[in-house]
Amino acid sequence: MLDRIRQARKNESGFTLIELLMVIVILGILAGIVVFAVGGITDTGKASACKADVKNVEIASEAYYAQYQKYATSIDGLLVTAAPKGFLKEKPSSTNYTITYNSADGSVTGALTGGGAC
Repeated sequence: MLDRIRQARKNESGFTLIELLMVIVILGILAGIVVFAVGGITDTGKASACKADVKNVEIASEAYYAQYQKYATSIDGLLVTAAPKGFLKEKPSSTNYTITYNSADGSVTGALTGGGAC
């Protein structure tokens, strides 16, 4: 009877504690890599949105100049609802960046809230 128990114990297969700990460590390392990789994507998205809005305001400003031979006095003057009629459907607004319009030459600049140009 004792020999049968010893024989059954030798035939048992399973993972040791060391093997399980190694798997947990590897999964932790992979999870850490993914978290840092995804964090950089959102920062890129904010900068891209800022660049797109700056470009839209620049295009609307140049279209306004081509139509009226002068630059609008503000971003609000570029709106479709303004008088004279502008070329921008809505004023860009975001908490992630600010857009500055220069009515003297129609130049547009953008700055991210955390710092740096977009």
